[in-house]
Amino acid sequence: MRKLNAKFDAVIVKPLETEETMYGSIVVPDAGKDRNEQGEVIAVGPGKHTVTGEFIPTETKVGEIVVLPTMGFTKLQFEGDEYYIGSEQQLLATITEDNE
Repeated sequence: MRKLNAKFDAVIVKPLETEETMYGSIVVPDAGKDRNEQGEVIAVGPGKHTVTGEFIPTETKVGEIVVLPTMGFTKLQFEGDEYYIGSEQQLLATITEDNE
C-alpha cells in the first residue's frame, strides 16, 4: 500500500466534506464562492533549514483540523482521494474544541 509523505516543511491535508446548499431538489454548487477550505492534516514534514543552517522543525501535528488559504496550496489526486499540499507557513489557523 502506498501513502503520502511530506518533505521539508510541507503539510498534506485531506479536505473535510462540506454540506452542499440545496433549494428543493437542486444542488447549488460552491463555484465562485471564495471560502477557506478546512481539512485534517494527514502528514507533516520534519522541517527545514534556514539560509544560516539553523533547523526549524514544524509545529503542526497529524490529526489537527486546519484552515487553508483560498489560494496557495496545491491540489493533488492520490489513489482516488483529493488532498492539498503546501508549506506549513501558509496555514491560516487550527480548529480546536473549546473544553471550558
